[in-house]
Amino acid sequence: MGDLTLPGNPPIPVILRRSARARRLSLRLSQLDGRVTLTLPQRLPQAQALAFLHEKEGWLRSNLAQQAEIVPVGRGAMVPVEGNVRQIQCVPGRGIRLEPGAILVPGDPARVAPRLLGHFKALARDRLAQASDAYATELGRPYTRLTLRDTRSRWGSCTSDGGLMYSWRLILAPPEVLRYVAAHEVAHLAEMNHSPAFWAVVTQLYGNWKTPRLWLRNHGADLHRYRFGN
Repeated sequence: MGDLTLPGNPPIPVILRRSARARRLSLRLSQLDGRVTLTLPQRLPQAQALAFLHEKEGWLRSNLAQQAEIVPVGRGAMVPVEGNVRQIQCVPGRGIRLEPGAILVPGDPARVAPRLLGHFKALARDRLAQASDAYATELGRPYTRLTLRDTRSRWGSCTSDGGLMYSWRLILAPPEVLRYVAAHEVAHLAEMNHSPAFWAVVTQLYGNWKTPRLWLRNHGADLHRYRFGN
């Protein structure tokens, strides 16, 4: 394991990974955070990996240029909440308030990001608990706990002992997307797989799940654009 830098304007950091299972070179650009990973077979000379990287430079720069820009969360930033984009405004008062087109945040403007992060996590827990409770009751399979994380590889998970985990960033997505993810994970309480039987349970709980699933595929990476300084 190591790293390289592809020179140019700008230079591109590349994570270099050797794998005993790899049979050929592969280049991966993460749609979540823009990290570039080059995987190569265990005994392949590094010079060949570098040559391969230079061959793919045009493709790599083109795709990096298309990725959405990072949005630092602070006064004036535009941030979606439950699918509706709102501008952060600093105002007098005590509690954070959501209004059409605006998120009103009282207090020190320098504390906007951590305050909103806490607010979004609390709101996400409330919405996800409501949806999970409703689906678990309908299914007749209670879950054991609900935790929130800022995961980059998945929007939710279900453990074998009935624990549900969700990304708190689902609160930024439209409500139907959040509810679909809740239905998906609760369905795993009955079917710990992705078999036709599993998808039948998701359909039973949610209905037509293909539209919110497609939304996540097309727009989910954008939810990671918003940086709260953590």
